[in-house]
Amino acid sequence: MAEQFEESYEVDVLERQFVLVRHKRRKYRCRCGGCIETALGPNKLIPGGRYSIDFAVSVAIAKYAEHAPLERQIRVMKRQGLVIDSQTLWDQLNALAKWLTPVHDRLHAYVLSQPVIGADETFWRLMEIGQNKRWQTSAVCAPDAVSYRILDSRSSAAASRVLGDYEGTILCDGYSAYDSLQKRSGRFQLAHCWAHVRRKFFEAAPLAPEPCKQVLDLIGELYNAERPCKSDEDRARVRAERSCDILTRIQAWALEQRALPQSPLGKAIRYMGDLGLASCASSMSRDSRSTTRPNARFAAWCSAAKTTTARGLSEVQRSQRSSTV
Repeated sequence: MAEQFEESYEVDVLERQFVLVRHKRRKYRCRCGGCIETALGPNKLIPGGRYSIDFAVSVAIAKYAEHAPLERQIRVMKRQGLVIDSQTLWDQLNALAKWLTPVHDRLHAYVLSQPVIGADETFWRLMEIGQNKRWQTSAVCAPDAVSYRILDSRSSAAASRVLGDYEGTILCDGYSAYDSLQKRSGRFQLAHCWAHVRRKFFEAAPLAPEPCKQVLDLIGELYNAERPCKSDEDRARVRAERSCDILTRIQAWALEQRALPQSPLGKAIRYMGDLGLASCASSMSRDSRSTTRPNARFAAWCSAAKTTTARGLSEVQRSQRSSTV
């Protein structure tokens, strides 16, 4: 009788290891003995450097995809047997970022080729000796890709550098630079974001709880109406059948309010009115596509990390593709 077994499985972990790989490069000498050639070694980010491309890629993924600061990474590495400093890790990231520049440019061009994109910006603090200045990180994103640019101002000129000659629909907040560019060029359309309007009323709620609750419930109905939608066609149908009626009720609510202009509630209502969202039933039925807003990080690496995440690539695939670059 054959032996019988009962099998079971458990999830275990193999801790990461750092190894010192020895490369032997053969030397070749011609018959005359006057010329010696050495076989090529592995590709290096930094000529003569000690660290492999895969090592740099793993540091970049940990920092820009997993948001692990370099100082935290060096502590983890020390526990795993590698003593290194944060400046060395920065050197690896800087060298790797140079190879990402063409990819970053192509990625930005891809996003701007889409018919509908999201656009947003947030401050980026520049820390240098003797100064502490706030720069701006601008993001443009499509459903499957995102591109960041870090600029030294929040002007319309800076926004123009990010958007280039874009000729589609931009989903954004009330940033005046977008409106200024749209009026000057007329190349693109603006489709404003209900999430920003909702935040204004949420912030005003402690001082005006009842009216804010009413409008927040109405905005919630907009989200609930579209939550089951699986496609742009579904969204277009739901917006025509249900969302337009909800927008009419939001507009009626706004006209009934008696709020001081400089109060939080008054500012929230004016913000919604300035964006035209309380009277945009017709535009909602025309524009049925949506996008997402990721947080801003270092431009090239965050663009790569967020895009690979959006497309569902694993960490191993990210490393392999980055190593190929």
